[in-house]
Parts: sequence; C-alpha cells; structure tokens
Amino acid sequence: MSETKGSSELHGSEHEDHAKVEKVEVHQDEVLHNPELMNDAFEGENAEHSMGTWEAAKRHPWACFWAFMMCFTIVSFPRISTRYAAMHDNAQFWPPSVMESFDMFLNGNFVALPSFQKHYGVPDGKGGWVIPTRWQSALFQAGQCGAFVGVFLAGPVTNKLGYRYTTLFALVLMNATIFISFFANSLTLLTVGQALEGVPWGFFIANSPAYASEIVPISLRGACTATLQMSWSIGSIIVAGATYGFNKGTDEWSWRIPLALQWIFPTPLMILVWFAPESPWWLIRRGRKEEALRSIKRLGTNDPADAQRSLAMIERTVEIEANMGGAPTLLDLLKGTDLRRTIITCLMYASQNFAGNLIANQATYFFEQAGISPDRAFQLNLINSCLQFVANILSWFLTSWFGRRTIYLYGTATNITLLVILGICASIAQSSATNYAQAVLGILISFGYALSLGPISYTIIAETSSVRLRALSTGVGRAAYYVAEIPMIYLASQMLNTTGWNLAGKCGYVWAGTAVVCWVLAYFGLPEFKHRSYRELDILFNRKVPARQFKKTVIDVRDNE
Repeated sequence: MSETKGSSELHGSEHEDHAKVEKVEVHQDEVLHNPELMNDAFEGENAEHSMGTWEAAKRHPWACFWAFMMCFTIVSFPRISTRYAAMHDNAQFWPPSVMESFDMFLNGNFVALPSFQKHYGVPDGKGGWVIPTRWQSALFQAGQCGAFVGVFLAGPVTNKLGYRYTTLFALVLMNATIFISFFANSLTLLTVGQALEGVPWGFFIANSPAYASEIVPISLRGACTATLQMSWSIGSIIVAGATYGFNKGTDEWSWRIPLALQWIFPTPLMILVWFAPESPWWLIRRGRKEEALRSIKRLGTNDPADAQRSLAMIERTVEIEANMGGAPTLLDLLKGTDLRRTIITCLMYASQNFAGNLIANQATYFFEQAGISPDRAFQLNLINSCLQFVANILSWFLTSWFGRRTIYLYGTATNITLLVILGICASIAQSSATNYAQAVLGILISFGYALSLGPISYTIIAETSSVRLRALSTGVGRAAYYVAEIPMIYLASQMLNTTGWNLAGKCGYVWAGTAVVCWVLAYFGLPEFKHRSYRELDILFNRKVPARQFKKTVIDVRDNE
C-alpha cells in the first residue's frame, strides 16, 4: 500500500498550481507506471466489486445523500399537465393528459383555466373564452426549446467549472427566470419566460445522472441514478396537489401561485449544493488530486488507506481514457467506440417517448371518459402520482437484484403486453366496464414504467459513456429526447383528440408497436452494465464486445487497454 503523496509532489506550490489546473487539464502516467499505485488501483476496484448494496449504503451514506440531492433538482421542473384541458369544453386543441408525458413545464394547465382564458384568451363564440391554438403550441414548446439549448451548454460548462459550480449557476438562473413568468402580463412574455426557464432545466437533467453515477460505489450506481425518476414523481405529487388545490380558482392567482411555487426549491438547493463535494472523477481529470482525495473522504471513505486506493482506481481509469484522447469535445462523441456509446445513450433517452412513457399518465383521461367528475379526476391524478413514487422506491431493490439489460427488456415486454390489452379493450363494444378497465390499465402502465423503464433508463444513460465524455454525452442524449418528443406531441394529440383521429384507448396499438421497436433495438444493442467498473466498460467497448456478451466477458483487473 503506497503512501499519499505530499502537496509538494502533487502540485509544487499549492496556490500557484491551483490556478493552472483550473485552465489546463493535467494528465500524468504516474499510476500506470508505478507498481505500488497500480496495486492500490487493483485493490480499490476489487473492494468496490466485493461490496454489496446494503454494505455500500451503510459505508457511504453521504454519497447517497449528495447523489439524491443533485437528482432532487429535477423536482424543481414544474410538471403541471394539460389534463385540465380535458375537463373544459373550450379546450379543444390539446388532448387530455398527453402533455404530462411530454411537458415538464408549468404551462399546460393554464390554457384550460377559466380565469387564464378570460385574461389572455379570445371569445369562442359560445359565451366563453379560449387561448388561440398557436399560443397553446408556443407555451407547450417554449420550455423544451430552452431545455434543448441548456443540455448542449451543460457539457462544455460542466467540463470547465465542474458539476457543483455549474449546478449553482443553473439554480441562480432558475431563480431569476421565474420572475419573468410570474410577472408576465402577456402570452408573449409568459412564453419567453418559459423558454428561459428551460435553459437551467437542461443543465439539471444533463448533470444529475452523471454526478450521481460518479460519486457512489459500483453497487449503488443503479439505485442512486434511479432516484432521478423518483424526483420526477415527487415533483408530480407536488404539482398534482397544487393543481387540485387551485383548479377552481377564478382570479389570476390561480395560475400565478403555482408559478411562484417554483421558488420553493432553488434557494434551499443552492445552499446544499454549496456544501456538496465535487465529483472526484472531475477533479482528477483537472489534475487536482488533493481535492479529489478530500471529496472521496467526504463521500464516506474514512479510512486513509481505502481513500488512497479509491483515488488510485479513479486516476488509473482517467489516465487510460486520457491516453485515448485529449480534451473532450462534442465531436469526440461521434468517433470510434464512443459513437456506439453515444447511440446507446441517445436511444435510451429517445425510447422514453416510445416505450410506455407517453401513455403512462393517461389514466385520468380514461376516467374522465367514463364520466368521472373533474374533482375526482384530479384526485385520481394525485393517487396515480403517489403510486409512481412507490414504484420508484421499489425500483431501487429491482436494480440491486437484476441487471440493467434484464430490467429494460422485461419492463418493455410487460408494457407491450399491457398496451395491446388496452387496445383490445378500446376495440370491443364500449361500456362503463371497458372504460374502467382502460383506466386501470393506464394506471398499471404508469406503475410499470415508474418501476422499470423510467428509472433504469437513467441508470443506463449514466453508465454508458466514458468518464471523459460523460457531461457531454448526457447532454446530447437528452437533446435526442427532445428531438424525438416534438413529432410525438403532434402524433399523440391527433390520436387522442376528439377532433383528430379520436383513437382513445386504441392508441395502445400504436405505442405497443413503437415499444416493440425499442425492445428489438435493446435486445441486439443494449449491453449489461451491472457490476462493471468504468475501466471495465471502457475495455469492453474498445474490444467491440457484442452487447449480449458483455455479461459473460471476463476482464482482468490488471488490463489497462
């Protein structure tokens, strides 16, 4: 076991070199050519492999806390849906609840609120008011457009500043942009506010899974990255409660107060993030070994010898990747074996729009079709959100027991089956019983997605890319999600809208078909990442091992290729 190097060996003058490493990435081959440090790296990796999930959680509670805290930034993504539109005769453009699956942003609910329609709308010729469809579309898309910009900015900014300062910057930006939406006195300004809010949302969604995957031991990566989906559910519960509480409002506060609720999260999160440790992987890539060692200790490795072993393991992997390429750029995502990894990341993100997510939150729509009152429908929305939260917790155990590939394939197959049954229920003679059956199936699909496909997608996304390109890869992958989402918004609205194709539950056939495509692509292209260190994953991809052989391939702890 080697001794920790002194600050004079690592940096020379601590203050002098600190400024240098902020600007220039430092890559040294010390670990790869030092037998003692290599032994430390071997022992550090073997120790993580031998650690069970519960043991790792007990030994690294702070790592779990900081991973969850970073994922919790997703809760500040407002998720009020358009399901209210289904309950008012003059909301005719967007189908009920479809945008819950698409729309992360606090705007879809407003177009159907009577007070909002009267304030911003035009007469509908029936004694009421309606928001013009072009403005409905603008409000629904503004946030996604902003987030699309944010995810592309997140990678380069994170590579420069680190996860901690980038998240702080995004939270400050979030606080500032909420003011625009809250005080907006026109649809134009509200749309601009939503677009600007989307930029920090893009930062959050790109960085959260990457940070969580880098600060916890191998056995905890699945559960901690899966908390990202749970954060969506927490946000959904809060939004469902707020929507239910304000759905009868008659003045402007019925939509301004939900907007103001966004301020609940950024400031407390800024305080927490200020005290959060930076990812030791990012620090090592910047040549800041002493700071990386301190982060490792703060994350739960209290024994100095164990901390040094973990440091050597991280440095070994970073140096191996550094020898394959220099400073990371977006173009690197399209080169060599990194192209394969980028494709997997993009497909995982895009498949969330095809493999069950789009219909996962449509239970309220089917209840409304069965004649349930608007109040009861909102209550069911809250219940459905709570069930998703329960499913997300159960997914932690699922990721500990089964592999990523297994969960994704079986979860997709289950959703395909339920979607086909849903289509059959909608195809036979309709009655109150069939409508209730469709509603139950909608809840089951939602529960299944929150249990398997949703959480495991984020785990796969966080583990697929190389450490060197992770910040860039998660951002580009999320951009693929938005690209896939845009045409799906139109398709879903056409399928469910009574003025469109009016397929109702028959849309289950369509989504089952797209889910089959996702299943086939995953069967042939999705590797198994469970119990693999980042070094092992680099080697497996570099050897071009077929996806179905990842689990069986043995990688020696001494391999540095």
